[in-house]
Amino acid sequence: MKTPASTDRVPTGAHVARDESTRDRVARSILTNGPSSAAVLAERLELTPAAVRRHLDHLLDEGLVEAREERVYGPRGRGRPAKVFVLTDTGRHAFHQAYDALATTALRFIAEAGGEQAVADFARRRIAEVEERYRALVDAAPEGKKAEALAQALTTDGYAASTQQAGTGEQLCQHHCPVAHVAEQFPQLCEAETEVFARVLGKHVQRLATIAHGDGVCTTHIPGHTPVTPVSDGESARTAR
Repeated sequence: MKTPASTDRVPTGAHVARDESTRDRVARSILTNGPSSAAVLAERLELTPAAVRRHLDHLLDEGLVEAREERVYGPRGRGRPAKVFVLTDTGRHAFHQAYDALATTALRFIAEAGGEQAVADFARRRIAEVEERYRALVDAAPEGKKAEALAQALTTDGYAASTQQAGTGEQLCQHHCPVAHVAEQFPQLCEAETEVFARVLGKHVQRLATIAHGDGVCTTHIPGHTPVTPVSDGESARTAR
């Protein structure tokens, strides 16, 4: 006959860890797939509806998710709209912190294995993936609106960018940087970005300030009427340090 202290019982610590792992799966599913109802989450994650609701209640209490009415496009049927759950800004920030840690670890490994040049090569390859898209938008913009077109493209990618006049030139201001915590340790990311700005705009731009180095805004000076001079890889205004 087993006593109440039977070893078949799951230890409290293991039970908590399992709960946290499942809760992370619920939150990550919402992050990846967008607003989701409890029923959809249960089916997607192969969990019982009761288990999903329990984890959602915990995420709600922590302010990581919030409930909203599901948007219905077209005629709405009878009954109340289904309730869906979305990540809050706090919830998204929690995931971004995890990604920052992973990215920093990966770049540190690259630096140890291949040196600082390997990190610079990685940074250039990363930003090159969006360079052609930026170039197409800038080239299509009328003269005098090219910096603004670049700012709009950056805003779409999460940089909250804008432009303002500065003497005979302009300043490109990025009010948010999704990779600021990583760039703080690896300025090659900022340098590669500056190189792309120069190539896309066809001007020798100058980075004046970066969020990664403690400034409130990433600021890049774009000169006014200057001859177009191509900028090659490895050549940029490396003043972000």
